[in-house]
Amino acid sequence: MTTETITARFDVTGWEPAPLTGIEGDWVGAIVMRKTYTDGLVGESVAHFVSSGTEEDGRGYLAAERITGQLDDGRAGSVTVHHGALQHPDDDSAFGYIVPGTGTGDFAGFQGRARIVHDDRGPFFVFELV
Repeated sequence: MTTETITARFDVTGWEPAPLTGIEGDWVGAIVMRKTYTDGLVGESVAHFVSSGTEEDGRGYLAAERITGQLDDGRAGSVTVHHGALQHPDDDSAFGYIVPGTGTGDFAGFQGRARIVHDDRGPFFVFELV
């Protein structure tokens, strides 16, 4: 099986609280997050992000994200990624998947894994296409 790895750096450029109708208490929150992709893939995204807990004490999150952009090789399109993690010190639980059938343009047919990683330059996605 042939695989392709794409690394896509991003900056979070929007963070808007979103109501969760019918849910009582503050045990879960929702955000509409916007990102600008700057390296490896140039473009933007919107994500619906749901989390519980706090960044200080430990948090879990799930997100559905629609990414639109152009890769370094000129391919362009959109694709949907579902991803999440438990975020607390020394945790390596990040996971994600490109949702099959959601790609458009040159991204039609994209499927595989997606994982957010952080280094000294900040966050980035690693996509492993299969």
